[in-house]
Amino acid sequence: MTAAPDATATSPLMEVRDLKMHFPVQRGLLRRTVGHVRAADDLTFDVFEGETLGLVGESGCGKTTTGRMLTRILKPTGGSIRYRLENGTTEDIAEYEGAALKRFQRDIRMIFQDPFSSLNPRLRVLDIVGQSLRAHGIASGRKLEERVEQLLQEVGLRPEYIRRYPHAFSGGERQRIGIARALALNPRLIVADEAVSALDVSVQAQTLNLMNRLKARFNLTYVFVAHDLSVVEYICDRVAVMYVGRMAEIGPREAVFTRPLHPYTEALMSAVPQPDPRLRGASARRRLKGEVADPANPPAGCYFHPRCVHATDLCRTEMPAFRNLGQGRSVACHHAETLNLQGALQPRNTP
Repeated sequence: MTAAPDATATSPLMEVRDLKMHFPVQRGLLRRTVGHVRAADDLTFDVFEGETLGLVGESGCGKTTTGRMLTRILKPTGGSIRYRLENGTTEDIAEYEGAALKRFQRDIRMIFQDPFSSLNPRLRVLDIVGQSLRAHGIASGRKLEERVEQLLQEVGLRPEYIRRYPHAFSGGERQRIGIARALALNPRLIVADEAVSALDVSVQAQTLNLMNRLKARFNLTYVFVAHDLSVVEYICDRVAVMYVGRMAEIGPREAVFTRPLHPYTEALMSAVPQPDPRLRGASARRRLKGEVADPANPPAGCYFHPRCVHATDLCRTEMPAFRNLGQGRSVACHHAETLNLQGALQPRNTP
């Protein structure tokens, strides 16, 4: 695994600023808009070249929506996504349309969550993996077949499989086909949306190791969307924690897992299974009370305050700013500097 890039020495590959995705809520015969679901609300973070950035949080917090905006499957409601091109210049891709959007989508691809529903059962592997090559006019005929065969070999599948249909493969093999499809256009950044959550544990390990090998071989950058923190701890360099469409915390993997800055992150970390029996029972599970806030009608102030044992009157009335605390760490909590929260890992200097 590569080390997390130094933010002071590396310019970001992608700079996300105040990114929003608000889905309208429509009712009545005339389908009038009566509100909005804030699936993503004022997200700000960077993605550095060569890293694996983990995007974590409960189901419904906006992780997948964020990934789909980064790949421009969804057009954001507001905000900017500044992407650094290979010549060093940056462009805001949030407003791209038509030919400009198609050109950008060669650089950023997506691996989808479900290996069964993400592959068209009526198409052969040759057509599934080679579809983007045809669409961008890169290859056809025998050159297309050779390129697809090469991609299958890169992901550990036999080249003669190009004539088969998806039903002939296991779940792990189908996900490898999805990875080959994502690699077809030689992308710089891949968004992996719960790429291993539908796989058996042994197959998960094989797939994660494959992704790490491909990252090193092709100099890839990953945004890894996941809810399994054990997987995130294994593969990611930095971790970004989301809650109800907003960024709660972001920082280097070891720092976040050792000493979280946000109470919500602490609650997530307390649910991580401890493989070392000497550490089991060392800390009590932080069980959150109440329900996740409604993104269509969030509470005033900090969205997390109804479930937070550290909440004060300030938390109930004022939305915390997403602040940079140095050493690559940012957090949206009024009391981050004074809280002493416990992570899922013991500090390295602890016996």
